[in-house]
Amino acid sequence: MGLPIATRLALLAGRTAASLSRKLGKGRGAQIGGKLAYRIRPRTLQDLGAGRLTVLVSATNGKSTTAALLAAAVRTLGPTAFNATGANMEEGIVVALDENRTAPYAVLETDEAYLGVVVSATRPQVIVLMNLSRDFLERGVRAKKLAQHWRDTLRAIDWPCVVVADADDPLVAWSARDYVNVVWVAGEDTFVSDAMVCRDCLTKLQRADTGGDWRCPECGFHRPSPEWSLRDGVAVGPEDTVSLPSALPGHAACVNALFAVAASTAVGVTANDAANAIATVENVDGRYAPHMVGDHTVRVLLAKNPASWTESIETIREAAAQDPHRSIVLGMAGRGDGGGQDTAMLWDAPFERLARLSVTTAGSRGDELALRLLAADVDARWAGDDVLGAIKAQPAGAVDLVANWPAFNAVLDQIGRGA
Repeated sequence: MGLPIATRLALLAGRTAASLSRKLGKGRGAQIGGKLAYRIRPRTLQDLGAGRLTVLVSATNGKSTTAALLAAAVRTLGPTAFNATGANMEEGIVVALDENRTAPYAVLETDEAYLGVVVSATRPQVIVLMNLSRDFLERGVRAKKLAQHWRDTLRAIDWPCVVVADADDPLVAWSARDYVNVVWVAGEDTFVSDAMVCRDCLTKLQRADTGGDWRCPECGFHRPSPEWSLRDGVAVGPEDTVSLPSALPGHAACVNALFAVAASTAVGVTANDAANAIATVENVDGRYAPHMVGDHTVRVLLAKNPASWTESIETIREAAAQDPHRSIVLGMAGRGDGGGQDTAMLWDAPFERLARLSVTTAGSRGDELALRLLAADVDARWAGDDVLGAIKAQPAGAVDLVANWPAFNAVLDQIGRGA
């Protein structure tokens, strides 16, 4: 790919900064290099994105997993740039595209608040819009504001682009309702308290007891009819029906795979090829794949807000039902930019589903997490600040670790992220 000299020089400066960051132990260099290049040459992202078939994936929860599954599927067409480290703002995307400069395809996880910037710069052919819900308060971004941002972003698109959107989330459906080329997917959202009212008339939505259907009794705004849905682990689309033998745990991962298949077919991958590629993904930047820690086999899950805690709780609850000897460790650490200061949101997650299970909490905010669990009738014990130490103190065997962003990264920095 021929890049302007100014862009090449900016990228060289960025790569140098990233390398220095890694050598000094300041991080993985997934953002600092892109940030410097972006500062030097604001058109860097446009220059790197030109000439590619690009797919963007955005959501409050599940975007990393869905993007990883989608990247595996798109690779069946050819080399594909992908921001596998999860660095999903402009600077991280610059690094990913620079590392795969000649790849004709790109699958880019995109922070929901930065969708407009990335869409404008990369002019994608497909955009995957999944759920919108509250995140940790330190971000200062509200789900309803994001819905308006997404809506404005879609209105500005003046090139051929397919939007693959979540029909079960009223905020997402409202964002995409006026767009002309939408493929609707049944997202089976389990956390719905942030989308209780119609965004047009502020009337409480009516929801069906089963099936995910919803409707506004005032203006008639209603759930779009999904073209893709899950039925007993099978993806059912307008023309294709394919089994989804995902290697990742939990029902949420199956829904992520459904979005990945729907988006893959929009760029020319067959549903069967997409499903086969998806089945090979076992690790998403350290998540899901087993890590050996002494005589423990540790599976790491990320939970950063009420919706992701809800999904993680269900995953570990199901695992505990199948293996009563499996240990459960929940990590909660505090850091201003990573979701550890806002512990009030723990009271919005359904920890009651873990009632009567034995759970160890750890991390600098783990005592507050233990308090929430005790209120939910869970046998909880805070083991102190050291999350990895709490894992090692469990009986030998399988351990499920669910951790917020600071604790998640701290543990994976110590035990590695795998392939």
